[in-house]
Amino acid sequence: MPRTFVVLPAYNEEEGLAALLDKLEIALADIDYHVVVVDDGSRDATAEVARSRGAELLQHPQNMGLGATVRDGLVHAGSLAAPGDTVVVLDADDTHPPSRILAMQRKLEEGYDVVIASRFRLGSRVVGVSWSRRLYSWGASWLFQLFYPISGVRDFTCGFRAYRAEALQKALACYGPGLVDRDGFECMVDTLLKLRQLKLRFTEVPFVLRYDRKAGATKMNVRRTIINTLLLMVKGKKKT
Repeated sequence: MPRTFVVLPAYNEEEGLAALLDKLEIALADIDYHVVVVDDGSRDATAEVARSRGAELLQHPQNMGLGATVRDGLVHAGSLAAPGDTVVVLDADDTHPPSRILAMQRKLEEGYDVVIASRFRLGSRVVGVSWSRRLYSWGASWLFQLFYPISGVRDFTCGFRAYRAEALQKALACYGPGLVDRDGFECMVDTLLKLRQLKLRFTEVPFVLRYDRKAGATKMNVRRTIINTLLLMVKGKKKT
């Protein structure tokens, strides 16, 4: 029976993580799934919450950034998964609805390799997100569709993604840990551009981003992320 590996990058997410794990238990009650929490040097009770809920815990001794956290989760899940399994990554702060995972899996069953939960599809909605983050997401989507089009993809920056394990393993065999080698939030775009080179099949499903549920301030430095994403775009154009 295929298994679903759920990777949760987490940094000081004790409140959101507890709520998310409860929702995962309900949403995935009828399938075989395994949760991997990658704790990026949290100073709160994130690790204790993960252990108490039966999740597998990987820990960084100090904060290393989102890129390294996503990378370690993908590498670990990829090493555990069989080719027909699914690997899903979503935020640990309870802003991404785990109820969308089954819809993403159905797309994988249709033959797609990567499924993105998109803010730019009919039925999507964004709640509680600042204008600066909305502008970044919209601008990155428009620019990358223009300069690096990927069939089926509009949302280049959302980190809520599902991978066919076989496709992820192919990417890891090609790039190794370098599949995710950007530290900041721009790692989402960089990873997608690398996957683009492998001629995989991409698609998206709509979802509702509930940023109003996030406890505490955002960890994204929007100005720095915009600059790094633009630099990533320029660097990529120089290579082509």
